[in-house]
Amino acid sequence: MDRIKVGVVTASDRASAGIYEDISGVAIMDTLKEYLQNELEFFYRCVPDEQKEIEKALKELSDEECDLIVTTGGTGPAPRDVTPEATEAVCEKMLPGFGELMRQVSLKYVPTAILSRQSAGVCGKSLIINLPGKPKSIRECLDAVFPAVPYCIDLIGGRYMVTDESVIKAFRPKGK
Repeated sequence: MDRIKVGVVTASDRASAGIYEDISGVAIMDTLKEYLQNELEFFYRCVPDEQKEIEKALKELSDEECDLIVTTGGTGPAPRDVTPEATEAVCEKMLPGFGELMRQVSLKYVPTAILSRQSAGVCGKSLIINLPGKPKSIRECLDAVFPAVPYCIDLIGGRYMVTDESVIKAFRPKGK
């Protein structure tokens, strides 16, 4: 079974300055450990809400050949929320269906989900997914989109992901 490389980027001025602990990045790693049976190697970055810093982290992780790069934070409408812009700047292709589904799921819980600008895209052989900043929302959004993630990574040339089907089931078309 392939070892999967996962990049985790937390975009937060306060967490990157050590003002508070980054529980969102930990929530992503914990969730992926539950989802996947593969051995996982995590590459973690905690950066300020600066577009160039986020872009740099995303490019470095893609260059490290991470199959999946998951961000948390910086997806709202506030002036310093620039994670989607950084993602779009480094990606060759954007995958708007990820953001659409995440917002749809989040709207079941909070009316402010329409303010979220989560997105996803392909950078080299890496799938980048932008998630919200709260651990509960991270799990809700990952639960919604993750069934499509392994097949997307197959399509862009990444390593083969095996899910724990008692937790989450990946969808791959018949014969794939």
